[in-house]
Amino acid sequence: MSSLNVELVAADRKVWSGEATMVRARSTEGEIGILPGHTPMLGVLIEGDVVIHSPEGDQTATIDGGFLSVDHDNVTIVAETVQALAKG
Repeated sequence: MSSLNVELVAADRKVWSGEATMVRARSTEGEIGILPGHTPMLGVLIEGDVVIHSPEGDQTATIDGGFLSVDHDNVTIVAETVQALAKG
């Protein structure tokens, strides 16, 4: 099974990076889920949770908004502020 390479970045630091099987986030268009093989996209994110499904378990971070970029199974999430990442 293929995976995604994910980076979650706040304005002042890299919060998390690694492999994931899925990423979920809230965009201005509604909730989106990114799986391996997703078409390239750029989405504007709104305040809410970003959930990264990784082999180590689900990682959840609360962001205040930002954007999400998908290109060839590389997912980059950039937010102004990111609340502490929690496993769960």
